[in-house]
Amino acid sequence: MDLKSEKSGIILAGIFIGIIASLLVLFGNPVNMGFCIACFLRDTAGAVGLHSAAAVQYIRPEIIGLVLGSFLVALGKKEFIPRGGSAPLTRFVLGFFVMIGCLMFLGCPFRMILRLAGGDWNALLGLGGFICGILAGVFFLNRGYSLKRTYPYAKLEGSLFLGGQVILLVLLVAAPAFIHFTEPGDGPGAKHAAILLSLGAGLIVGALAQRTRLCMVGGIRDMALFGEWKLLAGFVAVFASALVCNLILTAVTPDTYFQAGFAEQAVAHTDGLWNFLGMLLVGFGCVLLGGCPLRQLVLSGEGNTDSAITVIGLVAGAAFAHNFGLASSGEGPTANGMIAVVIGIGVVLLIACLNTFHKQKL
Repeated sequence: MDLKSEKSGIILAGIFIGIIASLLVLFGNPVNMGFCIACFLRDTAGAVGLHSAAAVQYIRPEIIGLVLGSFLVALGKKEFIPRGGSAPLTRFVLGFFVMIGCLMFLGCPFRMILRLAGGDWNALLGLGGFICGILAGVFFLNRGYSLKRTYPYAKLEGSLFLGGQVILLVLLVAAPAFIHFTEPGDGPGAKHAAILLSLGAGLIVGALAQRTRLCMVGGIRDMALFGEWKLLAGFVAVFASALVCNLILTAVTPDTYFQAGFAEQAVAHTDGLWNFLGMLLVGFGCVLLGGCPLRQLVLSGEGNTDSAITVIGLVAGAAFAHNFGLASSGEGPTANGMIAVVIGIGVVLLIACLNTFHKQKL
């Protein structure tokens, strides 16, 4: 595939993904949350009892579909190549603090774009912080930052995370007594599209993201490092198509899918400083990981156990945030959350330094 065709494919994928995200809201997902990796991992963590926040508990089929979609395409293209062993504990810690940043802002990079497409201008502050965090990471990449190479693993090892997603799907459908679901009307966890629709959407997004390597962090990073905009164009396409879809839905339905402003936005707060710092932590951490949460799930489907460990770190961060009062709400950030974000920025900075400057001295 030539470069022009590759860029066209990425843009088309972005258009489809933006439409899918908007339609998921039409069919039941929370407003401006048609697809949010951080929110959906948090809901899933609550469903299996890792946290007790009753408002955000539901096994999200979109996450399962993402991993399965990536796996099926990778298998068909002979790109299912189990590998790992590149600083797994460091990746766990980075994933943990990336989630802390996401829950300060109330969304992952994907949801940041969808919030903008819904008219939530608070996400502009998040976008500014996100870009600054990525540029901080690029500073270290230019100076040799690395978490070292990966190693080939057995196919069983690369399939374990996939098996976990299948188990979650069984639990979702069977709904045994120990699974927690948010009661209707009690919060974002109660708002969801039908299982088959959500699963199908996840499969499509996972397949498209696997083929195009879509990654918001990678797009801004590549633009800063090489002046290459193709990955970034994919997320511009996500924004544009979701925006158009939201405007159409607002015009033809009794509900509001686009509401411009800062105040009274769905599952969002107006504290600009902490929106900025939360997403700065996310951008910085994701550059050091080599990809955003969406990309980590796609790589997990390809058999990358380092990415699977990162996703487990994200889930642990979500559970910790809700168990210890770190997550923001529509009322704003918590004092504990502010402290956690500052600590997170410090930890990520330390990891960056130790894997750049200290490595050079060895």
